[in-house]
Amino acid sequence: MQFFGGSEISPSPPVPTATGNNAHMMYVFNRNGVCLLYREWNRPLHTLNPQQDHKLMFGLLFSLKSLTAKMDPTNAEKGNLGIPQLPGLGCSFHSFRTNTYKLSFMETPSGIKFILVTNPRTGDLRETLKYIYNLYVEYVAKNPLYTPGTLIRCELFNTALDQYVRSIA
Repeated sequence: MQFFGGSEISPSPPVPTATGNNAHMMYVFNRNGVCLLYREWNRPLHTLNPQQDHKLMFGLLFSLKSLTAKMDPTNAEKGNLGIPQLPGLGCSFHSFRTNTYKLSFMETPSGIKFILVTNPRTGDLRETLKYIYNLYVEYVAKNPLYTPGTLIRCELFNTALDQYVRSIA
């Protein structure tokens, strides 16, 4: 059973929400901060080595989740800044934008985090991330050869992901 809708992958992926909707890169982290997948399509400048890049990205997500939970005006129990919350609890963020990129984020109930970095003019990508999650479920999670928590090395998933990203570019 999938978390986000239907029993199989939707035959029609979400329609791009803006022109210039090209993906730069994508990260998939587990709940412990291990980068299970990193894909790059359009990243003109490499400033860090991959390990530093993954640590900074996960640290950014951890800090933003903690900050949004701490500043939640609807919850009196704020907890301590920096203490992780269970997925789905408290206030959360979906994206942020700078003048050079937009970062879209989705966390599943099992703690898998999907991050898509795109052109800053890109609209809401929540449906896109749900579609990518459904690809993950079909090609990775249901794969009997995949061990949860290990790097994702499924060619079918990578191919489907690349085709989908090219279709929204």
